[in-house]
Amino acid sequence: MAGASPGEQAEVLSQREVAEFQEKVYRFYRVFRRDLPWRNTHDAYSIFVSEMMLQQTQVERVLERYSRFIVRFPDFSTLAEAPFPEVLGEWKGLGYNRRAIFLHRIARLVIDEYEGRLPDDETTLMSFPGIGEATAASLVAFVFNRPSIVIETNVRRVFLHHFFEGQSGVKDTEIRPFVAVTCDRESPREWYYALMDLGSALKKQIPNPNRRSAHYRKQAPFEGSDRMVRGRILGILVRDGEVRESDLPLKLGIDPQRAEAILATLEKEGFLKREGERAVLL
Repeated sequence: MAGASPGEQAEVLSQREVAEFQEKVYRFYRVFRRDLPWRNTHDAYSIFVSEMMLQQTQVERVLERYSRFIVRFPDFSTLAEAPFPEVLGEWKGLGYNRRAIFLHRIARLVIDEYEGRLPDDETTLMSFPGIGEATAASLVAFVFNRPSIVIETNVRRVFLHHFFEGQSGVKDTEIRPFVAVTCDRESPREWYYALMDLGSALKKQIPNPNRRSAHYRKQAPFEGSDRMVRGRILGILVRDGEVRESDLPLKLGIDPQRAEAILATLEKEGFLKREGERAVLL
């Protein structure tokens, strides 16, 4: 429909067009469904852990850590009661370590304020540290099997490929109406699993449609980055519990000013406290 907004275009998709799109996605899924451990449970905690791990981290890396984490911390209560250094030590290797703090804090919130049950309301979930719109919507779909509008990297890739061919600078607000109108409201959990698997496969088959998203950002190199240095500092703290601040520049091969700035950020984020000349893991 020439001149129509994406929302108007989505609204005029016929039931037949929606059904054909759903069948195309499910046809792929029936053959190529990924067998992932968090898909083989309806346990809220297990799915919650997987969603926090999958933020900004590839499935292959999560698979290496997920089952071990669940064995070590099998429920909200165990995670909430665990000392944070143990949680961070088990998280090691997943990157973006702030998520370990968020995971630990959310477990305590669930135990202290929600009687050990994960809330099923997106607004409440988004009030939790480290949970944004996409993760909240994913939890509603995957934990509670309720319709929501999930837009993450693989889902975005599918919709850009099928409904925005040849367009660039596409915003998620333009994609949302298509995600909403095509959602399988009878089984949103399986529907989004199917979309994610198709999106993951598309990445290997065609030039990445996500490059045409207005939100696409090429990830900066990890080697030598502040993220790498943060990880190495936290690795030292997980192993030793504390470190002399004056030793860090030589240990890490960085200048003292950079070490100071990264320590200050880690302290602000709640990873450590500074006692005299020492940095101590909380």
